[in-house]
Amino acid sequence: EFLTMSTCKRLLHFARHRNVWTHVRRSVTTWSPVGAAFNAKPARRAELRLQSAGLFGVPELSCPAGFQVAAKSALRNTELLVGRACSCPPGVETVESFDQLSDGLCRVADLADFVKVAHPDPAFREAAEKTCIDIGTVVEKLNTNVELCKSLKNLLDDPDVVAQLDPDTRRVAELFMFDFEISGIHLDDKLRKEAVALHVKLLDLNNEFLVGSNMPNRIARSVIPEHLHLQFASEGSFIQVGGLHADSPDDLVREIAYRIYLHPNADLMNCLEELLKCRYKMAKLVGYESYGHRALKGTMAQTPGSTAASFMSIFWFVFHVRYNIEPSLYSPYLSLGACMDGLNILFSQLYGVSLMSEHPSTGEVWSEDVRKLAVVHETEGLLGYIYCDFFHRSDKPHQDCHFTIRGRRRCQDTGQYQLPVVVLMLSLPHPTKSAPTLLTPGMMENLFHEMGHAMHSMLGRTRYQHVTGTRCATDFAEVPSILMEYFATDYRVISQFARHYQTGQSMVARLCESKKVCGAADTQLQIFYAVLDQIYHGKPQNRSTTEILEEMQQKFYGLPYTPNTAWQLRFSHLIGYGAKYYSYLMSRAVASMVWRQCFVQDPLNREMGERYRREMLAHGGAKEPMLMVEGMLQRRPTMEDFVDALVSELNPNFETFIMDSES
Repeated sequence: EFLTMSTCKRLLHFARHRNVWTHVRRSVTTWSPVGAAFNAKPARRAELRLQSAGLFGVPELSCPAGFQVAAKSALRNTELLVGRACSCPPGVETVESFDQLSDGLCRVADLADFVKVAHPDPAFREAAEKTCIDIGTVVEKLNTNVELCKSLKNLLDDPDVVAQLDPDTRRVAELFMFDFEISGIHLDDKLRKEAVALHVKLLDLNNEFLVGSNMPNRIARSVIPEHLHLQFASEGSFIQVGGLHADSPDDLVREIAYRIYLHPNADLMNCLEELLKCRYKMAKLVGYESYGHRALKGTMAQTPGSTAASFMSIFWFVFHVRYNIEPSLYSPYLSLGACMDGLNILFSQLYGVSLMSEHPSTGEVWSEDVRKLAVVHETEGLLGYIYCDFFHRSDKPHQDCHFTIRGRRRCQDTGQYQLPVVVLMLSLPHPTKSAPTLLTPGMMENLFHEMGHAMHSMLGRTRYQHVTGTRCATDFAEVPSILMEYFATDYRVISQFARHYQTGQSMVARLCESKKVCGAADTQLQIFYAVLDQIYHGKPQNRSTTEILEEMQQKFYGLPYTPNTAWQLRFSHLIGYGAKYYSYLMSRAVASMVWRQCFVQDPLNREMGERYRREMLAHGGAKEPMLMVEGMLQRRPTMEDFVDALVSELNPNFETFIMDSES
């Protein structure tokens, strides 16, 4: 390939200035402590001789065998709490026992759920995976424990007792009963045992698909043009492709990645087919028309039919808006430290909350580049901890996500709140000798999105762990994260932190154009994903998942299906969001209404921030989602309002763009 003259000039300029970053950043830009922590390269920790504090400060987890110790302890405590729940008189104590039971199991299972996909040590991953299966099996047996269910039913069937419960306690009791019902508690012994066996099988299939969907594919090096070898990871005589390389400017790199990464895997295909069959069989066994009907009970959507119909009505409004946005123009202004500064400023203005970098203890984190943040309120003090696993690792899933490690709840014995602990996982490039980690606008938006989940966990004030933070209806759980995307692309927010990592110069002009980049096409893609998910979880089809994919792609998406690919095998959301992927669209509609009505005039308004925390973030799942939306908007939206909100998102406001750029 030949270099153009302008490229040569840029390279010459870069060569002259590549060593200036360290000097200039000290004299020109001033980062807050949290910004400086994320713009600095992680220092190697010379603490090998110190005793390990254990992962997340859990002493047992200083070695893989500790998972078995933690699991046994949790299961012993489970037996005691089951006995207490079954023997105490119906009332608040019954619900508290259930919640303590949930908390004890979740504190081990949630932590293991994260470690099994993120820890670089295979021994830790294997131990965590076994723990997930062991705890999951116990949970499924508890969900079909007749005596345990009877203790809760006695409570809910007594109107005098129910009348004495506060709203949160009553809702949590009803949610626990719902878990019993969808697990088949009403079945006879034989069918109940069949339901348990199906649940256990689904745990294995879920895990197999989740692991497989994140595994890289490989191809012989000789098949790939030699000049492109450095674009991919190497494995002896093979090239590994672990993602779509969607941000690559090279068309050929993107095409190679697409065809290889999405190449069908027969074993994983069989796993997915069996997974969908088992979900349908389970749903029918416990009395539902389909798995989709079972999954949507208790959500804002309620039924699959109304949801799919809404998507199709949106589809007909879709049109395409495109801008020629070059991410590299913005990246120097979006260092990771600058973006963390921006989040710190935003949270301080809206909620009176600060992000403070802390040095983790020996053995507390699983990789030396993981950062630990304390979340501190100006009057309430320490709210919780966020572990930031932000940087790319070869053995780490290429998916941005939020993990709850420990949920908030009010401890009955002390009256204090248990501090929540979460992990945010991204896959950002590492800093170099000449520059900190620089984000594209898309990476910045993803960072803000995941931090929205984290703050949902931090700012909750629920009495019960079972409904803390993101433990709420799936189609509401994405509202706080999607709302953060609006802040991430508002020029008044960006102007607070977007500064060149070398010169300190601010840049807002044209940055906000990224908000509408392929906006309609992105929405159309989400509609396609959501409808595909609904079809997969509806009544069985006498055709393969790939044939269904091809038809739905032709019907709901503008790009044709590429032969000999199986994108559905990379659709890991089928596990955590099975039959609920529409949640992103529903949540976007709610977030759009909240943004337009409450924040668009002043995105840094403290009064509105406090109202948002009070009405939407504080309750987790302890309040009906539509009631939280109604409290924030001060009106009850209809399904038509949701559709209108999504359609309005597709209408670009060019006048606003001009104002943003000129500002």
